[in-house]
Amino acid sequence: MTRPLIGITTYVENARFSVHDTKAAVVPWAYVDQVSRAGGRPVLIPPQVDGGVEVLDGLDGLVICGGADVDPARYDEAPHPAVYTDALRDSGELPLVRVAFKTGLPLLGVCRGMQLMTVAAGGRIHQHVPEVVGHDGHRPLGPTKVYAHHPVRFATGSRCRELFGAEAVVNSFHHQAVKDPGRLVPTAWCVTDNLIEAVEHPDHPFAVGVQWHPEDMAAPDLFQALVSASANTHSARTATRTEFFATV
Repeated sequence: MTRPLIGITTYVENARFSVHDTKAAVVPWAYVDQVSRAGGRPVLIPPQVDGGVEVLDGLDGLVICGGADVDPARYDEAPHPAVYTDALRDSGELPLVRVAFKTGLPLLGVCRGMQLMTVAAGGRIHQHVPEVVGHDGHRPLGPTKVYAHHPVRFATGSRCRELFGAEAVVNSFHHQAVKDPGRLVPTAWCVTDNLIEAVEHPDHPFAVGVQWHPEDMAAPDLFQALVSASANTHSARTATRTEFFATV
């Protein structure tokens, strides 16, 4: 049996590799590795100005990875001075999330991905967390990326509670957080300051957003759950394709 095809959205950054020094569609390898080890087949999706939602027709699941802040104009606010945005990714990824919500395509949002899911669901974002909680503990300051770690508690009956139990320690590197989840349901909170750490879509077979970075954690639970949910989509899509080719 072929593996479920899992789309992973990409950054667009200046990059140097081999003889190249150029703008590139890139993604941390950890996302690719986690999807592969969970049994999925990773497919990278660079952002398109027009959304390019037809790419979802060939996919069984979707990961919206971390990165820049969602433009506050998308939820009718002026930007905080600390906000840094990526208009191309907003234009390319918001339509993907909205279609995934509508069609039931299994979806995992990581950090920015969780915040993008929130905005797509009509919610709003805390634009600069240190001003909300009074500390920099969610994103340690420094010239390189170093994770903080803290415990989170999970809502009874949630998908996250099924995967992690009542409480777990997660990594942390973010300066924004969900303020209003819109149509989504909060299912995890930071134990120390009560920031929302996970959201889930209540009317979707698998649409989970997390504020932490599971791609850089040893526990594969979230990616395994995504691939498992995507296997159902894959089976249905394969059956339809097989039926179609039988008539050709």
